[in-house]
Amino acid sequence: MAHLCINPEGIDAPNNYTHVIIARGSRMVFIAGQYPEDVNGNLVGRGDMRAQAAQAFANLSLALKAAGARPEDVTRLGIYVANYKREFLPMIDPGRRAVFGDHYPTDVLIGVETLAFPDYLIEVEATAVIPDERQT
Repeated sequence: MAHLCINPEGIDAPNNYTHVIIARGSRMVFIAGQYPEDVNGNLVGRGDMRAQAAQAFANLSLALKAAGARPEDVTRLGIYVANYKREFLPMIDPGRRAVFGDHYPTDVLIGVETLAFPDYLIEVEATAVIPDERQT
């Protein structure tokens, strides 16, 4: 693996993210917040956190690919959730796992009052570091 993932002793080991990632590479990729929009800019899944999370993560995957990055190159995720409730977590996880599988980037989940559009429930951003051996 190009990056070293660490869950330090003395800190509870999380199920779906890593506490520390040491990135190995010199090409950084910053992905803007991805909304739950289809290719035409239409909201997917009005009022449905599971559908919106799946679309936002799918868009993130497309953005990574366009930059020449892979999901395993992601070192940090920012997940913004409108009107956050703890019961949203199991609705968000399937979209995340569809992209990242068993790779657990560091992350932060931030509950916000609203996003740029009132019907949008989630926005996901990422930072990736492409390993030197894959750079062109």
